[in-house]
Amino acid sequence: MPRPPNPQTAVIVVVPEAEPSVGALRARFDPSAALGVPAHVTLLHPFMAPDAIDAAVRDRLAAIAAASAPFGFRLDAIGRFPETLYLAPEPAAPFVALTRALVAAFPAWLPYEGRHPTVVPHLTVAQTDPSRLDSIESELRDAKDQDAITAHCTDIVLIENASGQWNTMHTFLLGSRTADSNAAAHQKGPIAERLMKNGDEQGNADPCLAPPDALEGPQRSIG
Repeated sequence: MPRPPNPQTAVIVVVPEAEPSVGALRARFDPSAALGVPAHVTLLHPFMAPDAIDAAVRDRLAAIAAASAPFGFRLDAIGRFPETLYLAPEPAAPFVALTRALVAAFPAWLPYEGRHPTVVPHLTVAQTDPSRLDSIESELRDAKDQDAITAHCTDIVLIENASGQWNTMHTFLLGSRTADSNAAAHQKGPIAERLMKNGDEQGNADPCLAPPDALEGPQRSIG
């Protein structure tokens, strides 16, 4: 796979609970699906280059995670941006708080390069021609069977795309007050492998739920 000329990182919340409902749709309708990022809510993207992630940066990310309690949320309401269909997490406030904490710690890095005046937490399902979104929304409603998706956030994940594929650099546990426990939580490697491992443990692994939602190209938003 071609390596991007300007590799990036991003900070996300991975949502494995959403995969049974959105995985197949994202594989079909999100051009970013093949690049290795699972269903997620973006906290900060773009972020600094992978080779700029040093111990000081990791310590700041760990401190932000440690100061934030784990939280539950639901994915029920369906929303749209131009060319994008998404699920809106409720409550949105914990995601907004995490993004604000990240921006406070790293003021040079604004969400989506500051292109949007407000932070709208969302889990992207499709990025495609707007004329297709009505039919995709209908499929999404059928896939989740009218029930809200219940999920829980226990960590934030730093990912990078230096290889052209998005991979996990570090995972930081929420509510952990010791650096040692965050260091123990660090996982480096393909996000797809983690996703399928989680699926096996939950008894719902499915090849069609492999990694959705990354960049369409090296510089496209991860959603």
